[in-house]
Amino acid sequence: MKTVFFTGKGGVGKSTMASAAAWQLASTGKRVLAVSFDPAHNLGDIFGLKLTNKKKKFDKKLYLMEVNLEKSSSKYIKDNISLLESIYSYLKPFNMERYFQVLKYSPGIEEYASLTALEELIRTEKNFDYIIVDTPPTGLTIRILALPLVTLSWIDRLKKIRSSILEKRYTIHNINGKISEKGVKLAYKETDDMVMKKLSEIETRFLALKSFLEGDNNSIVVVFNPDFLSLRESQRLINDLKELHLPFRTAINNKVEERYIKDAEDIEKKLLNEVPSVKRLRIKRIEPPPEKGYTINENLTGVLF
Repeated sequence: MKTVFFTGKGGVGKSTMASAAAWQLASTGKRVLAVSFDPAHNLGDIFGLKLTNKKKKFDKKLYLMEVNLEKSSSKYIKDNISLLESIYSYLKPFNMERYFQVLKYSPGIEEYASLTALEELIRTEKNFDYIIVDTPPTGLTIRILALPLVTLSWIDRLKKIRSSILEKRYTIHNINGKISEKGVKLAYKETDDMVMKKLSEIETRFLALKSFLEGDNNSIVVVFNPDFLSLRESQRLINDLKELHLPFRTAINNKVEERYIKDAEDIEKKLLNEVPSVKRLRIKRIEPPPEKGYTINENLTGVLF
């Protein structure tokens, strides 16, 4: 299975390019899942369907879905509150539930919810040849793609802290936390500790995700327009992708008008001069489409990897 992320500044045509690529790949016989993580959710509008968190069949080879970030965030919070309550049930007398509930106001919840949904998608949807991802605008996309590395750094530190806690518990392991008539014995071995088990589980999943995102089966497509603002944001995006060791493989210069070809060429040169190996595609500007839609004649399938 391969994944292709279409990213770039808001309004450059990411959704259109992602949809066209998904359709063209499916037309060649590939089994394709197109997924929108963009809150604007243009994917359903393009295909004329109402999409949800569950994939919907569009034709024999093409499936579509839209990740609802609000619902994903709620699920993420609920799952983590349930986990924390089970791990720290012996602290109920201290009304810890009130502290757990404020998690929904924490910065980064939407990003982590998106990342969790992405990780689950890549881990479970193995029956597709391609997963095409329509991403949010640049800033949110980069934060999501950076989270595996950030999370792994935090997990490494948290495991060391937890190990130190368990070592100290070892000296007082005969002390019980009285949360019921029977009481509960606090774990002091890493193999028995629920927190350490959960940290190790998350670490394993995110190591696999990081490896996949950096690997040969993933491709980042940067979509941009032939204008200065798009150029500057795309330059920052490409630098961020380089720092994160993510495979930027394709650049699509979209909405190019014939009379501005020279400007388009100058933008491409400034943006891509230092990455000569990146595949390039120029898409002509298409006039407002008729009711039946329009056709993109350029072949996107050959430049994705």
